[in-house]
Amino acid sequence: MTGEPGISLWDATAREVDPGSPLDGDVKADVAVVGGGYTGLSTALHAAQRGLSVCVLEARQIGHGGSGRNVGLLNAGLWLPPQDVRARLGERLGARLVDILGDAPAYVMSLIERHQIRCELTRSGTIHAAHSPKGLRDLERRVSEWERLGAPVRLLSGDEASRLIGSDAFFGGLLDARAGTLNPMGYVRGLARAAKAAGARIHTGVEVSALRRNGTEWTVETGHGNVSASKVVLATNAYSGHLWPGLKATFVPIDFFQVATRPLGPRVAGILPERQGLWDTGTIMFSLRRDAENRLIIGSMGSLIGGAGGLSERWAARQLSRLFPSLGPVEFERAWHGRIAMNTEHMPRIHRLDQGLYTPIGYNGRGIAPGTVFGKAIADLIAGGDEADLPMPVTGVKRERMPGLKAGFYRAVFSANQVIRSI
Repeated sequence: MTGEPGISLWDATAREVDPGSPLDGDVKADVAVVGGGYTGLSTALHAAQRGLSVCVLEARQIGHGGSGRNVGLLNAGLWLPPQDVRARLGERLGARLVDILGDAPAYVMSLIERHQIRCELTRSGTIHAAHSPKGLRDLERRVSEWERLGAPVRLLSGDEASRLIGSDAFFGGLLDARAGTLNPMGYVRGLARAAKAAGARIHTGVEVSALRRNGTEWTVETGHGNVSASKVVLATNAYSGHLWPGLKATFVPIDFFQVATRPLGPRVAGILPERQGLWDTGTIMFSLRRDAENRLIIGSMGSLIGGAGGLSERWAARQLSRLFPSLGPVEFERAWHGRIAMNTEHMPRIHRLDQGLYTPIGYNGRGIAPGTVFGKAIADLIAGGDEADLPMPVTGVKRERMPGLKAGFYRAVFSANQVIRSI
């Protein structure tokens, strides 16, 4: 394996550069954004376009967390099928969220085009692949509702799935034409570039140590200077620590690892020939996609275990051999993992933590499109909008039950899955 362990393929190959710079001294702004991922940078971009002064503070580099480490599937909707979203939120609010997130990939694509973000965007859709007859029945239920709503989603037969995936391992699939794939690090850096061009200040390597409210003004404290702002957005999602009491307990952190082969050239011509991204219906799901250089990137829930030749690479080699028996041996180039914020509802939340302090959190593995449109919605709110116009009802902090215990249990299960499936 080349490069540093844990450095993602997306980081190594993104054509966009990190436009962040150090913070040196105190700053005053209308809006302080903590976190340089999709939500934070979309908030910054749209707020700056509305004429507000914005200061973004990122503890590491742009996209260091889940935004730069994910699979890069630009999906519509949520993990839940539309009818379940409506059941949880009520008909009116649920239908509105379904509409917003159904249209979200198109909005992301429009931003990419408008700002000429170099992120290897594809528009050929994504495939939710049925790993079992039960998985296919679940997809049939989803497709039926999406078709009723007029979405360009269709059910794939086993033969159709085999042709589009290049494998006979699946019982069918759901093809969503609204969706696509991208280099997630390229996209998040491109958002940062666009936000900076709109007037936002983007500071990296700046860890926030405390938040303090004085009347209607907030002070965001760092070791490099303080930021004073009337509004603060915590956009740290699964990488939220102890900056705000109880916030870390609102989700269960789940790792997702990925392993990328070296470029395989014509050997992969029959694998995902139209370059859709894929994930399956398994309880411990896995993902698969093919990048612009004909690498295969395969991943699953859990942490990266071992370096070159380690358990995660053995798992990846075994899965590729099972799915594509004629592919033959492959060499791996990169391996990494990132963190997902999961919650009981499998739906994002927007918390009002205090006056002028908001956090969208808990994307449950669907960060690209929802993070972008939630960031825009928060910017609209800060610019004078109404909380009632947000995609989700605003709540206070909602703690998960025993998040630490659940996280430990999942880590053990996911590690065991790698062991069993690498044999």
